[in-house]
Amino acid sequence: MAMKLRAWWVCGVAALSAGCSQIGYFVQAAHGQISLLSEAKPIDDWLSSPDTADKLKTKLTKVKEIRAFAARELGLPDNASYTTYADLKRPYVLWNVVATPELSLKPKQWCFPVAGCVNYRGYYSKEEAQAYAAELRKEHYDVDVSGVPAYSTLGWFKDPVLSTFIQYPDAELARLVFHELAHQVVYAAGDSKFNEAFAVAVEEVGVARWLDKYGDDKMRKAYDDYSKRKRDFLALLMKYRKALDDNYKSDASDDEKRGKKAELFQAMKDDYQTLKVSWGGYGGYDRWFAEPLSNAHLSIIATYHDFVPGFRALLAQSKNLDEFYDTARKMAKLDKSVRRQQLAELGHVPLQATDNSVASAVH
Repeated sequence: MAMKLRAWWVCGVAALSAGCSQIGYFVQAAHGQISLLSEAKPIDDWLSSPDTADKLKTKLTKVKEIRAFAARELGLPDNASYTTYADLKRPYVLWNVVATPELSLKPKQWCFPVAGCVNYRGYYSKEEAQAYAAELRKEHYDVDVSGVPAYSTLGWFKDPVLSTFIQYPDAELARLVFHELAHQVVYAAGDSKFNEAFAVAVEEVGVARWLDKYGDDKMRKAYDDYSKRKRDFLALLMKYRKALDDNYKSDASDDEKRGKKAELFQAMKDDYQTLKVSWGGYGGYDRWFAEPLSNAHLSIIATYHDFVPGFRALLAQSKNLDEFYDTARKMAKLDKSVRRQQLAELGHVPLQATDNSVASAVH
């Protein structure tokens, strides 16, 4: 599952001007964003170049189609985002570092102007991300370093199409573009559970409409298979997230909690192998298990999914997407606790379950 950074580079510039002590971190963030933009050039230039491979031309042409559909059919911003392309020559655009205490699912937070408090730090260099992760482990945090294929700058810059995701299957490519553009429509500073759930709801309706218009039976089946595997995987994570949370909140001793924690992570690995068999051996989530599992792997699952049922219900109540967007914008202006309560009620999900099973703080 791909996590995305939201405007932290803007915060970096603000923090630098304010004399922030973490200058090194913000310098790498600013340098990374500038380098990214400098490497991007218009998609039409890539399409007209004889040096561009035919396979890439096909995918870039598809992106133009997806981009036009997003503006025309979904009412998403019709701006310069995803009209350029950058070949990064690396597997991810950046790497996120997430940390939690040894016996808690509550993620460590870093607070910035504009974006508010976030529960990760992003690095354009994998080595720098791993070095910072090592520092956190010395402080006895559980740490996860994960690659990020895409992120949104919320319209502040022209977000380019990237080599890190351009070869996704067409429906997944459309999903990603719709998701990232949705963040330019509605954004509540410091509330990524709200922001991500909104974007997931938009991507869902967007892909459904896009497949109705452009999909064939093979494409629909491929996306259905992808969606089922994703649901199965998320259900696995949610099951063990709850079991771990129950363990940490129990009256057991710390040593007993550590022992139970190890048992639960091993059981999750075993269940994953069973899932793979049901998927016909599909190993697309193997990299999630590539490093030793820890609380940090599970701490922000809720960020992307707890409030999706509420947004789905809100969408069903809306006459059209414009009304849905307007309502979401109004909710974004409310106090965080109020909008979360509204979404919990809409989705028929107890607020305590969404906020206490992991940290209520969001990235």
